[in-house]
Amino acid sequence: MSATIENLLEVACNKEASDLHLLAGLPPMLRIDGTLRPIPGETILTPESAKELVLSLLTDEQKELYKVNKDFDFSLPFANKARFRVNAYVQKGTLAASLRLIPNEIKGIEELGLPSICHKFAELRQGFVLVTGPTGHGKSTTLAAIINEINKERGCHIVTIEDPIEFVFTQGKSIISQREIHQDTHSWDIALRSVLREDPDVVLIGEMRDLETMSAALTIAETGHLVFATLHTNSAAQTVDRIIDVFPDTSKEQVRMQLSSVIEAVFSQRLLPSLKSGRLVASEVMVATPAIKNAIREGKTHQLDNIIQTSASLGMTTLESSLVNLVTQGKIALEVAESYALRPEELIRLVKTR
Repeated sequence: MSATIENLLEVACNKEASDLHLLAGLPPMLRIDGTLRPIPGETILTPESAKELVLSLLTDEQKELYKVNKDFDFSLPFANKARFRVNAYVQKGTLAASLRLIPNEIKGIEELGLPSICHKFAELRQGFVLVTGPTGHGKSTTLAAIINEINKERGCHIVTIEDPIEFVFTQGKSIISQREIHQDTHSWDIALRSVLREDPDVVLIGEMRDLETMSAALTIAETGHLVFATLHTNSAAQTVDRIIDVFPDTSKEQVRMQLSSVIEAVFSQRLLPSLKSGRLVASEVMVATPAIKNAIREGKTHQLDNIIQTSASLGMTTLESSLVNLVTQGKIALEVAESYALRPEELIRLVKTR
């Protein structure tokens, strides 16, 4: 083995990588600005060297869970520089791991290049806000910025339920209870059932995975709390459909009513390669106006895209409009914008009208 795990984590921090991958048959790989590349000078990992690196990340108790389940999620603090969200798994009979770098510093909304409407989400007192997008496109970072703004500005009790804990918040005006699945609670179900007995004002659900977590999120929001959650969906309309479709047919009408009464916003984002360096945020914003709530309640989610397109004055924006702004400002290439657009023909039409 040519490098210790500490050396590899150090390189990942120094290179400002978003991810480190350890797989047998490849050298250790970094994802930098969205692109995977090998660490210079590192040799190809054998099954034995990959196993040694992966197991060096785990405690004895975690090794037992990994052995039984064949995959395991956990967080790893590293030398006061960063944290890593780790998924240890098995591929082709060999041990492997994917490590997501979580910076210690929580950046602010402007610093991340997020639209100013994100400040409005931090000002809400109750309701349901969803941050959506593909894996690795900054959902957790966006939520951390919003939660940290609440932490700095208001005296709340914020409870986060995560698998594993990603950003670690320092105390501001709020108190923050951060609960990690397996370490601080046995399951999502138990944590979500007990959260209402913990006197929360704000609840962050790291990921809505199934009917139970979605049902609990709706109930917590319905009882007068502010709930933030993430979902792996591409747009606001798809997000609403995904939530409703999880429930059995006999419950769908009730869920539409619940969701329409508590939804405040869906913020769907992408990270795109900049023409200079790094990555930039493009986003679709849906704000729960009466027209939006009515479309959800009546099961007319096909109308949501049109309402968003015609409601720019109310703070809404389509992904295509956000992409066109980045193109016309000379920040991203048109080809990149086209590849990320949900409706490429609409993007080209908007470009031509600018």
